[in-house]
Amino acid sequence: MTDPLSALRDAARARTLERTSARAAHATARAERARPHRTPDELREVVARGVAELAGSGIGAPDEATADEVVAWAAREFGDSMAVACSMADAVLPHLVARHSPWVDVLFLETGYHFAETVGTRDAVEQQMDVTVVDVLPRLTVPEQDAAHGKDLWARDPGACCAVRKVEPLHRTLQGYEVWVTGVRRDEAPTRAQTPLVTWDEKNGLVKINPFAAWTFDDLLAYATEHQVILNPLLTDGYPSIGCAPCTRRVAPGEDPRSGRWAGLDKTECGLHV
Repeated sequence: MTDPLSALRDAARARTLERTSARAAHATARAERARPHRTPDELREVVARGVAELAGSGIGAPDEATADEVVAWAAREFGDSMAVACSMADAVLPHLVARHSPWVDVLFLETGYHFAETVGTRDAVEQQMDVTVVDVLPRLTVPEQDAAHGKDLWARDPGACCAVRKVEPLHRTLQGYEVWVTGVRRDEAPTRAQTPLVTWDEKNGLVKINPFAAWTFDDLLAYATEHQVILNPLLTDGYPSIGCAPCTRRVAPGEDPRSGRWAGLDKTECGLHV
């Protein structure tokens, strides 16, 4: 009689080998078809075309393109030169993009201050989804930052901590791409209410698309349920917006979804999207 556990282990090993082979084949093909990046002026022209094709009558209009249409356009337009930014609050954005661009690079900002659940979600995404997780690291480790700036910079100057551990590392990494895809939604905060589907990111010097701009939190959960997408357990445990553990608290019913970020401080954004 076949041991059912042994059969499951064999199937898991076979799936791992299959994924490893597919990832390697994609990396080889990607290297072979690599091309120089377009100039900023050329990419701004791409943005103009994207706005004309996707924006409809304007922000929030019923004829705006759907998230799937936005991602399909980006995959056609940018090919391998596309990166997905993912905080690992969920894997909905990587899942949707990978349907159009398998093994797409998924950038995870490894700040050194994440909840254990967030790191676990990152590992599950890497193991289970057809994406390439790229850990984006600050120049300084947490102990090195403590030595250079004093312990717990996040408590004394959270803006400076975000700049060192998020903004600069992401800016540096994005120079290798023509477009980055984010999960920013208009319903998250007043500062995000006018988020466009496609825009030029002047600060980072590349195209930025926000396919979920018109989505609600319920839309995100509905997609995750329909497609059995990985969710960070904290997402349904009072943390609708998940950042670094020292700077994130639970949100009470009815509160702004991002009110748990830097609670009690005059800070609402880490600097990535402003």
